[in-house]
Amino acid sequence: MNFLLLGPLSVRSNAREVHVSAPRQRVVLAALLLNANRVISVDRIAEYVWDGAPPPSAAATVRTYVMRLRQSLGEHASARILTRAPGYLLELGEHESDLGQFTAHRRRAAELAERGDLEGSSAELAQALALWREEPLADIPSQTLRDVEGRYLQELRLQTMEMRFDAELALLRHAEVVPELVRLVRKHPLREALVGKLMLALGRSGRQSEALDLYQRTRALLVEQLGAEPSTDLREVHRHILSAHDRPRAPEPPEQHAKAPEAAVASAPAAAWERPCRPSPAQLPSVPLPLSARSGALARLQHFLTTGTVPAGMVPTAVVTGRGGVGKSALALHAAHAVRGSSVHGQLYADLGGAARPLTARAVLPRFLADLGVPRDEIPEEESERESLYRSLTAGRRLLVVLDNASGTAQVRPLIPGSGGSRLLVTSRRRLADLEGASPLVLGPLDEAGSLELLGSIIGPARVGAEPRSARSVLTVCAGLPLAIRIAGTRLLERPHWTIGHFARRLTDAPRPLDELCAGDLGVRPCLDADHAGLRRTAPAGVDPAEVFAALGAAGSRSVSSSRVAVMFGCSEAQAEEALDALVEAHLLGEPAGGRYRLDALLRAYARERAQAVAVRQHDHPYMRAG
Repeated sequence: MNFLLLGPLSVRSNAREVHVSAPRQRVVLAALLLNANRVISVDRIAEYVWDGAPPPSAAATVRTYVMRLRQSLGEHASARILTRAPGYLLELGEHESDLGQFTAHRRRAAELAERGDLEGSSAELAQALALWREEPLADIPSQTLRDVEGRYLQELRLQTMEMRFDAELALLRHAEVVPELVRLVRKHPLREALVGKLMLALGRSGRQSEALDLYQRTRALLVEQLGAEPSTDLREVHRHILSAHDRPRAPEPPEQHAKAPEAAVASAPAAAWERPCRPSPAQLPSVPLPLSARSGALARLQHFLTTGTVPAGMVPTAVVTGRGGVGKSALALHAAHAVRGSSVHGQLYADLGGAARPLTARAVLPRFLADLGVPRDEIPEEESERESLYRSLTAGRRLLVVLDNASGTAQVRPLIPGSGGSRLLVTSRRRLADLEGASPLVLGPLDEAGSLELLGSIIGPARVGAEPRSARSVLTVCAGLPLAIRIAGTRLLERPHWTIGHFARRLTDAPRPLDELCAGDLGVRPCLDADHAGLRRTAPAGVDPAEVFAALGAAGSRSVSSSRVAVMFGCSEAQAEEALDALVEAHLLGEPAGGRYRLDALLRAYARERAQAVAVRQHDHPYMRAG
């Protein structure tokens, strides 16, 4: 069984083509193939099948499509499609799809290049590219799938072509690659890595005037369309050609390469990762469709990432901050995908784990260095040397570095790229005010319209429209938190026999509403637990913010003032305000308005749980009289 994806989708079994004719089943099959050996949720499949507007019955219909797809593929192939919560998983060996074979060729090419076998590396890359037939996913009737996954595949193909050109140029086959590079540069005139390779090939072929003319045309285009000068790498190629330092050289006879490959490698001017044309990583994860309610924040973030300026020696840095589950990661990734065109040297991504499972820069740097082309055995052991090498490799390049779920500035500082054209995008529950030069974007809960939009995108606008009052009751409990709304929508989607009113009553009548806001491995309580665990403690003489939070839960308070907390705890108003501000900083209390700090429905439910956990026994305790 062989699944062909790098062109029109088809399935071959024993030289016979298995035809999946139903359009939506083809979408399901493509989604499974593109996520081979990984679970893809029913929600994500539904987004692809109905182009971001699934009906209320989407989950049940997707199950039907999967059943029919299994029938179409036959017994052997259908056994590979496994049901795994919250969706399905397609088990696939590396050589059972052209995409798997493509990835294997790329991996072997990288291994050969690390060993200095550029000839073998180029051959592997040529075999990888030969697997492509036509436009991938062109016959898949899903614009959403083509936008998300098709662009990724095209980027992967371009990067592989660039890797092959690097190998060919290192082997001094400059004249041979000119025609193909000319065609690609015409198609991608702003892709500076390709322009640089074409300039090198032209210059080394004795066509310096054409190379210099190409640079001037590219520079004018960059200034006109992006408002930016060429990158340091491209300017360096231009400088070499101007100074005639890169004159064409005659390649050695083929038999010499065959007899002494070590000599060919030794004569290379620099290691692969030291050459001007280095790998361009593309590591951004995919994300759900963006919400119109976030369009303003998304536009501000995109504008900063494309036009933001800082003093010389610094890197433009945006920090998206807010409480857990508010959608920081989704917004940051939407912005990162939107500005990929300006990060022409690639995108690096790392999930730093948050406060619960913090990942240190020491653990991240080796991966980043390897992704930038440094062989694993050449990565320095000393942390300071790793940081220096990382800054050197990123200096003057246009990279976008995305650091998700940072718990503190200490995690971020060693991963700031070298100054030049790069951008840094960080998400964190903390504001990271001590990160020099960072521009914060505080993300708040969704308003009612945004909450309805999100719920409707999950269970269908028709189902929401049929019970608008009940939908608003559910969303009141969710308090505008996208995570809570997604969980509520998932529960309703999984239970089509529930009315929204039934679920609203379960939420409002439950003694512990957070028990209802769980779906699979998602839950609101773990987010709140993480916020509570990160709560800043006050000085010994002050008031413990955790005790204040529990007191508010015991009293069922919707809001409180610092003067009232001072009375409750017999402390000064300044001490009370410090404790309340610590709760605001931990996202366990709303910012003060009119002198009062407010708790939304989720925070009130969680505060009651914390009060029960510390077992406030005496009903006449001052806590119970908070107001």
